[in-house]
Amino acid sequence: MTAFLRTGPEQLIKTLIYKADGRLVAVLVRGDREVNEIKVKSYLQAEIIEMADAGEVMLATGAPVGFAGPVGLALPILADHEVAAMQEGIAGANQADTHLRHVRPGEDFSLERTGDFRNAAAGDACPRCGGPLRFQRGIELGHVFKLGAKYSDPLKAVFPDPDGREKPFMMGCYGIGVSRVMAAVAEQSVVDGRLVWPLSIAPFKVHIIPVAVKDEAQMQLAERIYRELNSAGLEPLLDDRDERAGVKFKDADLLGAPLRVIVGRGAASGEVEWMGGDGIKRNLPVSEAILRVREAAGLSV
Repeated sequence: MTAFLRTGPEQLIKTLIYKADGRLVAVLVRGDREVNEIKVKSYLQAEIIEMADAGEVMLATGAPVGFAGPVGLALPILADHEVAAMQEGIAGANQADTHLRHVRPGEDFSLERTGDFRNAAAGDACPRCGGPLRFQRGIELGHVFKLGAKYSDPLKAVFPDPDGREKPFMMGCYGIGVSRVMAAVAEQSVVDGRLVWPLSIAPFKVHIIPVAVKDEAQMQLAERIYRELNSAGLEPLLDDRDERAGVKFKDADLLGAPLRVIVGRGAASGEVEWMGGDGIKRNLPVSEAILRVREAAGLSV
């Protein structure tokens, strides 16, 4: 559209038709912005807001979706502050395949209902400090919804106030997403491309990896380490699969146990490879490796 009109999206007046509690309204934002439906809902004090369907848009504007415009539109118009500040712009003509140039806010359509109706964008001024806004990826760990008396009124859930008058309970929803918390922790716990769970929430604190399960010395030592740590209450993970070492190490990186004991060629002489959360591998006698596991896990030695 901008290429065809030979202009930037900031010169366009985008007209979107919404249905708020069953009533149609038009919301205007710049072509490079997106409508914030929560702001529109709050401004209208509506219970339900949703996009009008194609049939409703055609009835209200006389044009298919994409060609609605504010000029001559017989609907309440909510104009974003940026649209109101434009000298002129390009808008749909309420006619298929047609747009109008030099549309002037306040002259060609009403600015009676003006407000902040768009999503914030990178570079906008912070309402608190005035600095430019920066966007980063995030995850919602919990939420709070204030319900007020929406349900307590019809359910007659009331209590007597100090004067003996009945008042409805003020209600709310409060939630924490356990799976989302785990996802957020995992995202923050990647070290050199591998997952390293914090000890406090790790599904397995220690991962024991015998390099070759067909090597009797390796398996005997790995099982001995497993029994000792299991008796200490650590519930370690023993990878006794008949897989290549590379497969086991890659799976260990994905499982994320913060402590790792690798039983390899040194098993015959009672030596293993120890790796803590720092990712540094050290060849140690098995007794010292077990001691380090216990210390790192906070067990008495």
